[in-house]
Amino acid sequence: MTATGIWVDADACPKVIKEILFRAAERTGVSVTLVANQPLQIPRIPSVRAVQVSSGFDVADGEIVKRLMAGDLVITADIPLAAEVIAKGGEALNPRGERYSPDTIRGVLAMRDFMDTMRASGNVGGGPPPLTQANRNAFASQLDTWLARRPMM
Repeated sequence: MTATGIWVDADACPKVIKEILFRAAERTGVSVTLVANQPLQIPRIPSVRAVQVSSGFDVADGEIVKRLMAGDLVITADIPLAAEVIAKGGEALNPRGERYSPDTIRGVLAMRDFMDTMRASGNVGGGPPPLTQANRNAFASQLDTWLARRPMM
């Protein structure tokens, strides 16, 4: 059995979340791959790498889905990507520390679609609130839980 790894939808991932992931890679040796359509600066940690894809709608998402293996963790705030990851046997965690699961993803997708409709009709504006310390702590806690139960090589 191969060890599982972490894939990061890196174009929109907050820097502070990437830093938490880099520390985890350094501490545990877990493979962390950042996928983006722009060049990325990454630290010199043997288990961290970056993959640059061509620009275009959902190109990075498609690359992550193509490469991920069952049991891998994907860091993304993109709910449709999270749904694809779960369908393929992966796990998905957003930068705010919310873990998506087969039991919750349909409801999260439905709420996303509802909010898109509300925004399009002008009833709701703005984006998500800024990342808080509580969000960072929740993310780190979920990451530690995943790291503790992942299979090793």
